[in-house]
Amino acid sequence: MRSSIRPGYNPLIRKLESIFTLTDDERQALEHLPMQTTAIKEGQDIVREGDRLSRSCLILSGFACTYKTTAQGKRQIVSFVIAGDIPDLQSLHLKVLDNSFSTISPCSVGFVTHDALRDLCTCYPRIASAFWRETLIDAAIFREWVMNVGRRDAYHRMAHILCELMVRMKAAGLAEGHVCDLPITQVEFADALGLTTVHVNRVFQQLRGDGLIVTQGTRLTIPDWDKLREVGEFDPMYLHLEHAEAAA
Repeated sequence: MRSSIRPGYNPLIRKLESIFTLTDDERQALEHLPMQTTAIKEGQDIVREGDRLSRSCLILSGFACTYKTTAQGKRQIVSFVIAGDIPDLQSLHLKVLDNSFSTISPCSVGFVTHDALRDLCTCYPRIASAFWRETLIDAAIFREWVMNVGRRDAYHRMAHILCELMVRMKAAGLAEGHVCDLPITQVEFADALGLTTVHVNRVFQQLRGDGLIVTQGTRLTIPDWDKLREVGEFDPMYLHLEHAEAAA
């Protein structure tokens, strides 16, 4: 995944407009939101559990994940983070971060001070509403992940998460049809789905053998979208997208 940003593409505006209708003035305000941009290598923590933050991070390009670890050091990934996401937006109101964020691929990250975000929300209350909606959708995704890991077997579990990622990538303008770049390793899928890497490898082989996915390097193609949705019991309602075609 390239770390550069396409000309004319604003990940934050694209993300918010997938779940909320913005005015021209609000788009302009978001365009001029002050931020410090940093390139971060893959496998690096952006922020850690227990941090007290004075700024939030916006993923401008690349992939990251939200995770927690047990006392024995075992990692549980609780969400995947793509361009346009602000994974620590809750730090605006919560003093101590209760999870960590790490890059999966090289990322371009924009750091925005909480003061700048509060000023933005004060001047543009509808943007505050959009951010609130964003955090509510994050909570809906967490609930769906609990359901997925707790009540589906490995085959259906993987189908569901691949459907979710494809829909979110399409909404973010990062997929064409049902094809996208997905640089998530089998280790990371294992940590997200509560499986071993051996089991993840076996499930991928089964999905490929059944003609539901095609993988080439980091490139994912879903040739039979309706069938994969059926296998994963995937209903995009919990993503609360403004445009239904993004889920098709």
